[in-house]
Amino acid sequence: MRLILLGPPGAGKGTQATRLVQKYGIVQLSTGDMLRAAVAAGTPIGLKAKAVMESGGLVSDEIVIGIIKDRVAEPDAAKGFILDGFPRTVAQAEALEKLLSDQNLKLDAVIELQVDQEALVGRIVNRAEEAKAAGQPVRKDDDPEVFKTRLAAYNRDTAAVTPFYAARGQLSVIDGMKPITEVAASLDAILGS
Repeated sequence: MRLILLGPPGAGKGTQATRLVQKYGIVQLSTGDMLRAAVAAGTPIGLKAKAVMESGGLVSDEIVIGIIKDRVAEPDAAKGFILDGFPRTVAQAEALEKLLSDQNLKLDAVIELQVDQEALVGRIVNRAEEAKAAGQPVRKDDDPEVFKTRLAAYNRDTAAVTPFYAARGQLSVIDGMKPITEVAASLDAILGS
């Protein structure tokens, strides 16, 4: 099973992807997580991405596509994967389509979690407070000002990805403002489980 979860930052893609990984035994390919790991490891790609990520910007398509291409070729992705945070642009969606076609693979579902963007800032503030309370570090991109920059970048660049998949008849939409369990049930209905 190969899925894409779309939606703005803070929409709940990561939360739902974690559940789907457990349910289907597939891997979550979060570009944000992969890039943060590259930054932490000090890899060349990580060093390139670090400054862009900390300012709330989006890293280049070339870097992200390279990470995705390498990752989907790993053995644990053979059973399937969930792309969370990718594609972020129509160019990335087109590159993914080519990458999958070259490997004789196809997407099983593209699902957008639609949310009230004004409510997302409150969600991000809560996520940062919960991390602090649990003694965990707060992600730099959970700072409300950085988040607003990311949301603006999403609206400028990524919002065009949903029409790309809708035009191909691949897009399903879920109300991401519903409780987590209801969003999960909607996902399961789309995936036929």
